[in-house]
Amino acid sequence: MPYRGRLAPSPTGHLHLGHARTFWIAAERARLAGGTLLLRNDDLDARRFRLDFVEAMLEDLGWLGFAWEEPVIAQSARLPRYRAALAKLHAAGLIFPCTRTRRDVLEAVAAPHEGGADDEPVYPPQFRPPADAPLPPLGETVNVNWRFRVPDGEEIVFSDGKFGPQRAVAGRDFGDFLVWRKDDVPSYQLSCAVDDAELGITEVVRGADLIKSTFRQLLLIRALGHAAPAYYHAPLMLDERGERLAKRHDALALRTMRERGVTPKEILGQFERETMLP
Repeated sequence: MPYRGRLAPSPTGHLHLGHARTFWIAAERARLAGGTLLLRNDDLDARRFRLDFVEAMLEDLGWLGFAWEEPVIAQSARLPRYRAALAKLHAAGLIFPCTRTRRDVLEAVAAPHEGGADDEPVYPPQFRPPADAPLPPLGETVNVNWRFRVPDGEEIVFSDGKFGPQRAVAGRDFGDFLVWRKDDVPSYQLSCAVDDAELGITEVVRGADLIKSTFRQLLLIRALGHAAPAYYHAPLMLDERGERLAKRHDALALRTMRERGVTPKEILGQFERETMLP
C-alpha cells in the first residue's frame, strides 16, 4: 500500500515546539516514502475542547508549512463509527461495564501505576466480572464505563520504527482499559484504533509517551478484524528541567515563538539538526 500517515493534534491548548517536532518527523517520513498525510482533529474532549484552539492549530500548522490531504477529519463527526466498533466488541463479549472510579482503581492494593499522569493504572483483577457473566445491553447501561477485557498473560509485540522491538504482557504491564466513557464518548484508545485502521493509515508517528497505548490499540485493531499499521514513536522534547513539554509551556507555544519573531525556517532547521531519521 502507498504510505499514508497522519497528524492528530488535540484542540485543548496551543501547539508547542514538541508537537511541531513530532509532526515534522511525520511529514518527513511521509515525504521520504512518497506518501501522503491526513490531518485528524482529535476533538472528543468536551471539557477542554475550544474552537479557537482548532483555528490556532490550523494556523500554526500552516505557518510551519505542513500540508495534508483535505478535508480535515474531525473525530466528533465519526461517532457512529466508534459506536459500531463498540457494538462489535460487545457482541464478541470482549468488553464489560465498570462502575469503579479512577480513585477506586488507584487505591486498590493490586493496582500498580508505573505510567505517567495520562496513563491508565492497571485495572485490579478483583474488580473484573467473571468471563461468563451475562453482559447488559449497551443501551440499558447508565453512568458506567466500558472496559476491554485484556487476554491475561499474552505477550503483545511490535517493532517500533525508532525504538525497535517492544513487548508488554497483558494483565501485568497494562490491564483492562477504557473503551467507552460514562459521558457517552469513546476513549482515546478506541477512537484512535478505529481511525488508524479504517482510514488506511500505514504508519502512525507520535510521541514516545504513547508506546504503552500502542499495545492496547493493537488488541483493539485485532479484535475488530483490521490489519495493524506500523508505528514510529518520536522521542519527547524536554524543557530545561528535564520534563516533557506540555501545553502549559506558553513560552514554547508556536504562536508565542512567532510573536517573538522566530521563523519557520529557524524551527525546522533546528529539527533537521537535532533529529536523525532512520
